[in-house]
Amino acid sequence: MINKIHNWEKAVVTLLNLDGWNLKHTGDGMESWDAIGTTPKPKSQECVIEMKFRNKYYDTKIIEKFKYDKLIETGKVALYLVNDPKGNYMFWLNNLKDLQTKDMYCPDTTLWTKKKILKPCYLLEEKDAAIINLNEELEIGIWDSYFDIKEKINKKNS
Repeated sequence: MINKIHNWEKAVVTLLNLDGWNLKHTGDGMESWDAIGTTPKPKSQECVIEMKFRNKYYDTKIIEKFKYDKLIETGKVALYLVNDPKGNYMFWLNNLKDLQTKDMYCPDTTLWTKKKILKPCYLLEEKDAAIINLNEELEIGIWDSYFDIKEKINKKNS
């Protein structure tokens, strides 16, 4: 599973680099972030990025306080990218103010246990993300008109 996550991280780094970023994947190492480099020009700034890939959608995005603190302590632009079934959210952590901690049960940091421990976390609102790319469903499919008619007939007959 960890290799799959690292591949997703590398893919994000590649896509951002195509868009003018200059990033290097660090997820294989012992750093507290997944990429390091610079933001796009003309205001190119040193940055670190932490990435999370979620299988389930939550309307608030969680980041452990420890992870947040490590990113901020670098003195660089601290970014947090969350991918979930609904979309992608990029938070510029340095710009978020008045965050309140909430103790939540989170996975232990060791890979070989499924134990959860209570950790201080921040819950980030989607509206505070600087960049949001929502996954869009196709509104019209080849069978939609057929099923719409069939649904109307079923409602009429019931």
